[in-house]
Amino acid sequence: MTWHQRTIAEEIREHGTEILTVHEITSIIQEIFDDTRLQDIWVRGEISNLKLHGSGHRYFSLGERNGNCAAVVSCVMWRSDGQRLKFEPEDGMDVLVFGSVGHYAPQGRYQFYVREIRHAGRGEKHLQVERWKEELAKEGCFLPERKRPLPFCPLVVGVVTSETGAVLQDIKNVISRRYPVELVVSPTAVQGEEAHLEIASAIRRVGSKAAVIIVARGGGSFEDLFPFNHPDVVRAIACCPVPVVSAIGHEVDITLADFAADLRAPTPSAAAEMVVPDRINLLETLRDSGKKMSSLLLSRLDRSGSELAELRERLSPRSMGRRVNERREDLTEYAERLKRSLQSRVSYERERLRASGEVLQARNPAHLLGKGYCILEKEGKVLRSTRETNPGDRIRIRMRDGMLNADVREVKHDPEV
Repeated sequence: MTWHQRTIAEEIREHGTEILTVHEITSIIQEIFDDTRLQDIWVRGEISNLKLHGSGHRYFSLGERNGNCAAVVSCVMWRSDGQRLKFEPEDGMDVLVFGSVGHYAPQGRYQFYVREIRHAGRGEKHLQVERWKEELAKEGCFLPERKRPLPFCPLVVGVVTSETGAVLQDIKNVISRRYPVELVVSPTAVQGEEAHLEIASAIRRVGSKAAVIIVARGGGSFEDLFPFNHPDVVRAIACCPVPVVSAIGHEVDITLADFAADLRAPTPSAAAEMVVPDRINLLETLRDSGKKMSSLLLSRLDRSGSELAELRERLSPRSMGRRVNERREDLTEYAERLKRSLQSRVSYERERLRASGEVLQARNPAHLLGKGYCILEKEGKVLRSTRETNPGDRIRIRMRDGMLNADVREVKHDPEV
């Protein structure tokens, strides 16, 4: 720095003005862009100067004109975010972009880093549908466990759709061809500002009159199908007392009503095929079942005939006489065996009793008395020792042919006993 330049810097500082470096300015600007009001925001504008870089990144401007006043912001969308786009942005397209404002220090400019792009005309409603989806999911309207199976052969099918559209005629044609049942049509508007109210009312109106309900409309734009995203319609389907099949738009069109329905069909005609069986297939099945039953019945009859013939043979007089004679011989043999067994057991018991009698006879006191022995008793008790009596005691002497009363005059004990 020259002497003259140093003097100018000193003069600036003397006036209380701070001299900043480029890096310091960049840091201040970066702090400004870090403001939460510039982060994760939606911005609406018109695309211009769109360029798709060889790397896959997209660079474009987002502009807005308000009278004679125009404003433009530079935008960049990295390839990783661009791969999620469901359409290809073009110049002049009115869009909603989501992202954050940032500062690119090397070139000293700010730009909007875009992470998502949506059509502006549909963007707000798309966001509304996402909010409804979260709210209804919390209520349990989309739970898999509340899905019900369709009845195999309903007697009454309810249809909620426009009374004048081709959808109703398609459903009638398919059902009349496959399996004619009673149709209860609950007419309703299928698009428009108040359509969701009519659709929900039509579902509730037919819920108690049918075994299964088809909610249908033909193809259309997101705006046309928007009423079928409304919570009123979703709740009416979730609370319906009978299963509901949704057939709204084309196969690629998905509405919140499809998530709440018990089954989704790709087209109204497909829905009609789902709710009723094919009578031709049923007749073929019945014929096959009839053939199988006839075959089983004939086979059963054959087996029964064989069993009956065998039974007749077993019950014939000749056969019965032979079987009776065989049983008589068996009974005679059993009786003989029983007799021998009883005789053997009686002989055995008789011998055992005789031996026991001899033992008892040998031990009988009366038998001993007959041999000259006697029994001495004192006060009704048998005397077994001289120590049980004393001189002067009155005792009784029991002999073979009578008793003697005696007085004890002397007692002598045998010292060796």
